[in-house]
Order: sequence, then C-alpha cells, then structure tokens
Amino acid sequence: MPAAPHPDDILEQLDPEQREVASAPPGPLCVLAGAGTGKTRAITHRIAYAVHAGMQQPQRILAVTFTARAAGEMRTRLRNLGVHGVQARTFHAAALRQLHYFWPQAVGGAAPEVMSVKAPAVAEAASRLRLQFDRTAIRDLAAEIEWSKVSLLTPESYAAGARAEGREPPGLDVTAMARLLGCYEDVKQARGVIDFEDVLLLTVGILEERDDIVRTVHGQYRQFVVDEYQDVNALQQRLLDLWLGERNDVTVVGDPAQTIYSFTGASPRHLLGFASRFPGARTIRLVRNYRSSPQIIELANTVISSGPTAARGGALRLTAQRPPGPAPVLMSHSDDQAEAAAVADQIRRLIEGGHPAAEIAVLFRTNGQSEAFESALAAAGVSYLVRGGERFFARKEVRDAILLLRGAARSDDGSKPLGHITRDVIAGAGWSPDPPSSSGATRERWESLTALAALADDLEAAVPEARLPELVAELDRRAAEQHAPAVQGVTLASLHAAKGLEWDTVFLVGASDGLIPISLAEGVEAVEEERRLLYVGLTRARRQLFLSWSSTRTSGGRPTRRVSRFLGPAEDILGSGARTAAPSTARRRTVAKVATVLHCRRCGAELTTAAQRKTGRCDDCPPSYDVAVFERLREWRLGVARAASVPAFVVFTDATLTAIAEREPADEGALAGISGVGTRKLAQYGADIIAILHGADPQELLETRSGTGESTDS
Repeated sequence: MPAAPHPDDILEQLDPEQREVASAPPGPLCVLAGAGTGKTRAITHRIAYAVHAGMQQPQRILAVTFTARAAGEMRTRLRNLGVHGVQARTFHAAALRQLHYFWPQAVGGAAPEVMSVKAPAVAEAASRLRLQFDRTAIRDLAAEIEWSKVSLLTPESYAAGARAEGREPPGLDVTAMARLLGCYEDVKQARGVIDFEDVLLLTVGILEERDDIVRTVHGQYRQFVVDEYQDVNALQQRLLDLWLGERNDVTVVGDPAQTIYSFTGASPRHLLGFASRFPGARTIRLVRNYRSSPQIIELANTVISSGPTAARGGALRLTAQRPPGPAPVLMSHSDDQAEAAAVADQIRRLIEGGHPAAEIAVLFRTNGQSEAFESALAAAGVSYLVRGGERFFARKEVRDAILLLRGAARSDDGSKPLGHITRDVIAGAGWSPDPPSSSGATRERWESLTALAALADDLEAAVPEARLPELVAELDRRAAEQHAPAVQGVTLASLHAAKGLEWDTVFLVGASDGLIPISLAEGVEAVEEERRLLYVGLTRARRQLFLSWSSTRTSGGRPTRRVSRFLGPAEDILGSGARTAAPSTARRRTVAKVATVLHCRRCGAELTTAAQRKTGRCDDCPPSYDVAVFERLREWRLGVARAASVPAFVVFTDATLTAIAEREPADEGALAGISGVGTRKLAQYGADIIAILHGADPQELLETRSGTGESTDS
C-alpha cells in the first residue's frame, strides 16, 4: 500500500483560494464557487487534508451532493488522495441508508419499499377522483407532488402554500390539487410503498421523535460537507439541521448564479443566509475559472452581471485562467429546420477535421427541441447521444457485455492484452471493430460497447498487470456509483441536464425570446432564473461557443421571433446581431399583450399569477363580486357536477367562477373572453351562465338540463 501523502503535499496542488478552503480549521465554512473554479477539487482536498493531518477520521465525515454521478466522482477523487471510508452520498441515498438501519428500532419490521416512479400511483389517484390525464400531464402532476412535499406542505396546507408561491398546478386549481395529493397518499398507503420524498420525510420524523437515534447519528458523523448548496430545498435543510444538531463543523459549497431548480423547491436562501445562521462563519470565494477561455468567460460575466442576481450580490465575476480561444459566435437562421441543418453541418465538418465527437454538445431549453437536431445529425451521418435518457449501466447491451466479461474472467490466463481479450468477449454482445453505417439506436449500442473497450485500455495503461477480474471489479464499482465511461458521440442535452458537465465545443441553440427566456416564465424572479440557466449553458464550453436562433418555427412562416433579450448587453462581444430589435408591426400587438404588467384593480399591486390575472385582483384584496350572484353560480355548478358524477372543479374551477362573478359578462361573447371558458364549455354552459348573471334561478336551469339529458365530459 502506498504511503499516505503528507498534508502539505495536498495543499501544494491548489491555488491560493482553494488552499484556503482546504486548510481552514474545523467550523462553519461557506465556499462561494463560480462555474469551473474547481469546487470539487477544493472540498475533496479539504477532506483529505483533515484526514491526513489527523484532525478527522474518514468514517466520521458525511459528504452529500445531489446526483449519484457527483457522489461517485467525489469518492473517486478521495481514493486518489489516499482517503477511504468517507460517506459521499446523495441526500436521498444517505437518508435511505439511515431509514433502513433505524426502521426496525423505531417502527419495527422492514422499511417500506420505495417506488421507482410516481406515475402509476398518481394516475390511480386521479382515476379515483374521476379525472383523466395523459402521460405528460401525469408527469407534471408528479412534479407538483414532489414540490409540495419538499416544501413541507401537506394536503391540508398545500392550497395556501401554493397560492403564496404563485404555483399553478397543471390542469387543476389548487383546491383540486390538494384533493389529488390526499388521494395519492391514500394510494401509497394501500400499496404499502413510499416515494423518494418520503425517504427524507420519514428520516426527519424518526430523528425528531427519537432522541436515542439522533444521538447515534451525532456520534457517527462529526463533519459535514454539502455540495451544490444553492439547490437545497426546505426538506433537505431540515434533515441537515437534524444531522448537525448543536454542532457547526459544516462546509457548504455553491453558486447563487447557478440556481436553476427553483421550480422543484430549491432555494439559494440557505446558501446566502449561511453566515447569518452561523455567526463567525468564514466565507471564501473561488473565482479563478479553469474551464473556459477568456472570451467565453467575458460573455458569461456580461450576461449574468446584467440582471438582478448580480445586483443582489449573488454572482461572482469569474477570472479566466485558460489561454485565449475563438470569440463566441452568434448565428441567425430563417427557421428551426435551417438552424438544425446548419448546426449539424458545422459539427460534421468539425469531426472530419479531427474534433472528438464526445467533446461537442448541442444544448437547448426544452426537450421538444431535440428532435430537429437528432434528425439533422442523423442525416449528416453524425452519431449522437441524448443526455437524460437511459443510464449507461442500465442499457441492455452493457448489462449483456458485463455478464460475458464476468464469465470470461474465470478463464483469463493472461495470454492476450486486456484490451484485446475484452474486445473478443464483447463481440458476443454485438460489438464489431468497425462502426455501423446506420445511426440511431444501432450506433448508440456500438458506442456503448466501444466505451467498455476503451475503459479496458485505460485500466491496462494505469495498471499494466490488470486482467478481466480487475476490469469487472472496476465496472461493478462504476455501476454502483453511476460513474459511466465516456461514450463517443455528440451530446444532445437540455440546459438543465447539462448542469455539472462540460465540453470543448458547445452549440447553444434556440437563443430567442420565448425559448430563452421561456415564454412560460412569469414575473421578475422567473425570468431571472432563465438568465441563470443561460449562464449555466454558456459556462459549459471550454474553447468554442456557438449560439444560434431562428426567426420562425417552420419554413415559410412569418419571422416573428427576436434574439434573446439576455444577449443584448453582449453586443460588443457578439456583434450587432445580439441587439434586441423591436418586434415587427405584425407581432407588436402580441408582444405588448404578453409583456403588459397587470395590476390589482383594488390596491394596484402587480398581478404575478394566472389566477390573479384571471380575477383581476391580488390574493390580499377581498373579492368585489356580488356574493349572491357567486353563490347562485356555485349552486348551479354543484348541481351540474352531481348530475354528471364528476368533481365540481371539472365544470369550472374556483378561479374561473370567481372571474365570471367579478366581471359579470353581458353575453356569451364577453364570457368567451374569460380564461377557463373554452369553446366546448361555452357551448355547454354559456347560456346558463348568462341567465344566472341576469337573475335566473339555478334550480330551474338544472331541471331544464336534466330534462334535455345533457351531461358533462370528464
């Protein structure tokens, strides 16, 4: 076994700020680490320095991060620094380990099974409420359930919490969503399962209720390190507080300028408020960027410094450490297809010139943009991989190849080089020396198997005596840590999925208003998060950065788009094409409608949610409708819902009914202008609504509907 490195040797490998992080004494430490500044290097060296200096035992350290890949990388780096035994896990993995360990003691028996996905339980809950949603809506509802739970909301408190945050659940009002939450919990209980958020909630519950168990945890872990602290949600912070207890030996690392998951409940307030929670805490800033060229860093600094994030002191100004590179390029195209074709052609030429495909990425705002670029790359004969799809070690060809390697390991006599025998074995899983001529899934399978062969070559170069048993052990370790080998092929990824990754060359596509920022972003904070998302995308590039956008979606369409407003301040860097031009006359009316800031008609406060804009007032102001009219509308709605055996909100949501009562439309034409009254509902209910507003008796209208046999579609 090699001798343990001297603590001073560990510090010599770091820059001044990283060295300050590594050598800081035990106690509260906040590291504000900009993109590409070596935060993982700094915190792993901090752990290694503490261990090798005898200040801490590795088994007493818990390092938590947000992805299995990041946790695996942390463990790998610590091993390379001669540190073994540190628990480096995700929040969920650490909590699940404790839950399984303490459940027999706290509850009895084995801990419940954790559901791998929520969708089936969400669909069953919706069905119990006689609601029908497609797969996309079920996924969105599952995300809303996750947000409510990490925000520590219950079915009883959800409606108030959602209103306070301006949440608009997909396809439902907040009251209906609260009912769905309760029914979802009933479905889980009936199945005897829990979800991933329950892992944290139940662990928190056990630690809060059992002093003996929390003392055991406090005795086990003495030092804590939290990576990506800007992404911590309320539930994770509650768990961290319980792990810490009265102690303060905690290091948090994060970057407020990379806060891009607010929609999931993440909040940078824990990072920004760390010094207030821990008086005397040290704050160290890492600003030396080792990833990107000075030209890319100048653009990223310009974009992020032009918004509220920088104004609030939440953005670090990075200093590039790499040699100069090409200037970022902004390109405009006539339509989406032309943009995709141009990007694919440029990528093809780069690869033909010797640029590794694995060092090129195409980044976009929404997953729906991927298809055009997949088609264009396939037509250009360029292999690609879609980030966020099936995990590497879950792919069938990879599992089959590892099974073959495991079997062959018993008979490996060392007569052939490791790389050679590995290729012989994985040929049984479909690998061949020459890449397939086709693209798509066939090419992806070949690339996956080739990655295994390349890993064997790397292992042989690092450990010349390594054989198949060592290769299988390395694959098992990587599979457990989700540390996939590099796969050759251009990466296609959303900006969210690209977080934490980097490439030599990045094509950031769809850089137009409506995509960046997304048209769904409402209010200053939501738009500012879109700016931070663009910043994350820009800082993924090491040497070359290409931005592009198109003026219309389809060929021959009217050019109504304009370049992203976030690029306007960078005109000196990107050229006059970055200037945010005024929209065309044909589009000016639409843009004005979208951009108009509406105010409460009673107090004048800005209306920030769709529900507020629908009623024309903020949540703090009382309704201005005639209560008698509103009650007649509710009576009628309840009768229609009962006759059709559906929940009342299926007929009209509370927000829509309130808007009708407040605006009192004089005819069906005016009624059609209220959000929530579509063509179908106007035809079904329009006459009744207008009649009620004119004083008709709801019961008489219901009897008339009953006589005609009309029903409500659910």
